[in-house]
Amino acid sequence: MQFENKVLGKEILFILYESGKTLATAESCTSGKVAESITLMPGASAYFTGGIVAYSEEVKKSLLNVPEELIEEKTVVSEEVAVSMAEGVCEVLNTDYAIATTGVAGPGGGTPEHPVGTIWIAAGKKGEMRTVKLTEDDGRDMNVARATFRALQLLLEVLKEDFPQPDLSEVPAPEAK
Repeated sequence: MQFENKVLGKEILFILYESGKTLATAESCTSGKVAESITLMPGASAYFTGGIVAYSEEVKKSLLNVPEELIEEKTVVSEEVAVSMAEGVCEVLNTDYAIATTGVAGPGGGTPEHPVGTIWIAAGKKGEMRTVKLTEDDGRDMNVARATFRALQLLLEVLKEDFPQPDLSEVPAPEAK
C-alpha cells in the first residue's frame, strides 16, 4: 500500500499547497504512519505542521484536550474520541485540517465490544469532521496499513469536496497533425 499512499499523498499535497491550507495528524493505533506517508512527499513542509502520536489515554487528554468524561463514556475506540482527537490537534497545532486514528490494531487488546481490527478514523476541519470505522482483522501490520491508507483516502475525499478539481476527462484531446 505504500505506492497507493504516495499517490494519495501527492493529491493531498497538490490541493493543500494550492489552497494554502494546513494539516496536522493525531494518531494512536497507526503510530505516526499517516504523518510519515504525508511527509514522504517533497514539499509537504509547505502545509504539514506536525503530528502527535497519542498512544495513551493520558496523552489524548493532556495534549489533544480529549475530555476525560468522553473517554470514560465512549472509550478510546470510538467515533467521538476520533473526532475529538482531530479537532484537538487542529486547535493545538493551529491547522485548517486534521486526520485522527484510534483503535485496536492487534494482535491483543481487543474486547467483545471492540475486537481487534476496530479502528475509527476522523478527517476534516474543526466542526466538520467525517468519520469511518474499520472492522477487519488481518493482523497488526495489515490493520495499520489499511487504516493509514483509509485515513489518507478520507482526507482526500473531504478536500475534493472543499476544493473541487476540474474534470479533465471532459477536456478534448488535441488533434493530431
